[in-house]
Amino acid sequence: MEQSELRQDIVSGDWILIAPGRGKRPQQFAGKKKPKPSPKKGCLFEHPENASGGAPSIVNPVGPNWRIQVVPNRYPAVSHSGVRAVVGKQGPFFVIPGVGHHDLIVTRDHNKNFPALPRNEAELVLQTFKKRYLMLERDPYVAYVSIFHNWGLRAGASIYHPHYQIIALPVIPPDVEHSLAGSKRYDNKHHRCVHCDIMKWEKKEGKRIIYENSGAIAFAPFVSREPMEIRIFPKIHSPFFERSTKTELAHIADALQKVLRMVEKKLKHPDYNFFIHTAPVRKKYNYHHYHWHIEIQPKLDIEGGFELGTGIEINIIDPDEAAEFLRSK
Repeated sequence: MEQSELRQDIVSGDWILIAPGRGKRPQQFAGKKKPKPSPKKGCLFEHPENASGGAPSIVNPVGPNWRIQVVPNRYPAVSHSGVRAVVGKQGPFFVIPGVGHHDLIVTRDHNKNFPALPRNEAELVLQTFKKRYLMLERDPYVAYVSIFHNWGLRAGASIYHPHYQIIALPVIPPDVEHSLAGSKRYDNKHHRCVHCDIMKWEKKEGKRIIYENSGAIAFAPFVSREPMEIRIFPKIHSPFFERSTKTELAHIADALQKVLRMVEKKLKHPDYNFFIHTAPVRKKYNYHHYHWHIEIQPKLDIEGGFELGTGIEINIIDPDEAAEFLRSK
């Protein structure tokens, strides 16, 4: 691209400004050296029960050979206190008690984040996400389950030891609401899944595909909000992460590991977030039009006044160039 271009996301309706003339080349985002890991000795997550304030593992029993644990967060954003999640009013505002669950998923090896895990353990991480999700959806006050990973200080990880988080909320988050509404509008008009159509178009274009296997596809979205943003979709249409089969999760785990290894290699181990977008817990019959997926956002840029004041993100890397850079040897 030689000229800036405003692109509208066909799902959310948001406008994004792709402005490569303002920015650096992809290789200029690479860090100077690999971050230094924190010491293993004294790490809170070497013993996950310490991270939970002594609460036992929720999913797997703790033993000398444990590989992954799910424990309650000692400092939860929401808590399961027995209070009902009922909408009330305070002045002109609607309020709901912060009822929910906030869990930590901790893997054993202090120095192996998701892309460095053995393949079977990477698959186990996604299987554990699913297992805990199915437990949480039984709570009548849970409307949405958010699953995410923060890697590095700039991405919000205050502890080096690899871990993931699950927060079950009594409301559907606004970003998910926008995605659900957009995919429904598209389905009403075209009688097709918007995400399936995007994947079909990306495969036809070919330029932004980063990795593909028989069950999953990873690409830099045409309307990328952030530099080097990546999305991973299961090829089989499904609104619900928690209904994925073991084989489908294995395909996603493979794609997620491969793509994150590319990010680490080409960008010299940046901080990043990845998160799952899936359909809500309740009234599942309403969401046949949705397609669950994983979004990856390396922390390479900082929002300024224009972004904050308008809601229009400026991405200074052309997604075509981002994909080509990550694919390159």
